[in-house]
Amino acid sequence: MGNTCFGSRRESTSVRAIPAHIPSTEKQQFINGETMAATATSFRKPAKAVSMTNSVLGRPTDNLRDLYQLGKELGRGQFGITYLCTERSTGLVYACKSIAKRKLVTKDDVDDVRREVQIMHHLSGHPNIVKIKGAYEDLQNVHLVMEVCAGGELFDRIIAKGHYSERAAASLTAVIVGVVQQCHQLGVMHRDLKPENFLLADKSENAPLKATDFGLSIFFKPGQLFTDVVGSPYYVAPEVLRRHYGPEADVWSAGVILYILLCGVPPFWAETEQGIFEASCEATLTL
Repeated sequence: MGNTCFGSRRESTSVRAIPAHIPSTEKQQFINGETMAATATSFRKPAKAVSMTNSVLGRPTDNLRDLYQLGKELGRGQFGITYLCTERSTGLVYACKSIAKRKLVTKDDVDDVRREVQIMHHLSGHPNIVKIKGAYEDLQNVHLVMEVCAGGELFDRIIAKGHYSERAAASLTAVIVGVVQQCHQLGVMHRDLKPENFLLADKSENAPLKATDFGLSIFFKPGQLFTDVVGSPYYVAPEVLRRHYGPEADVWSAGVILYILLCGVPPFWAETEQGIFEASCEATLTL
């Protein structure tokens, strides 16, 4: 449910309305960056609101401000704000995503936050997955302290370049596929792979790529199938739209990212969300 990078103009969310129309004139500009980003927002089928308990994490935690000093804002999204933060005991710099508890209005919202923390700890140690330092909770917010990726989103790098060479795209795709393999081997399906959810460790040309935003991710068992529709329109697999899918849906999303790296435009495009879904299910490529 968010990015931990410098210069992020937005924070991905698991529940947000998706624009119904995109001007066709924006098509060959990667849907104009910002317009593309709006339509690529993660979504989940609406859920009924539930009454909230006092605790989201379900356990007592230390006071975040006793351990960290919050600094400048790095990004802002539907559920909260990401800040630069400094660990008081070491002086090391991290990113803190503060999720407003008052905005967690459904059981799905609460479950997403709890599961995101569990999954990030579960995947901890992989060099291409953003590391979580700790999770904290107070009366107003849940705070996720993570490593900072100063290079920003892969999405922004694609916009700046237009597209990548085959060699460079192959190198990035090898990292992305490696992340997918690690997740699946550990029984985790990401369910929202897209360039916005891959961060660059620094601003250098060959900066390491790191996966983030596990707010829609879920644990799975071999052979288990899912029916809930989640993801982002340009990247969601047809099996997800048909409500019958497993971890292979992540592989589809990785393939879409590869297409965008090479071509600079999404493979499945239309002027409406429904049109994008239909193009994806029919395998009608953008020309």
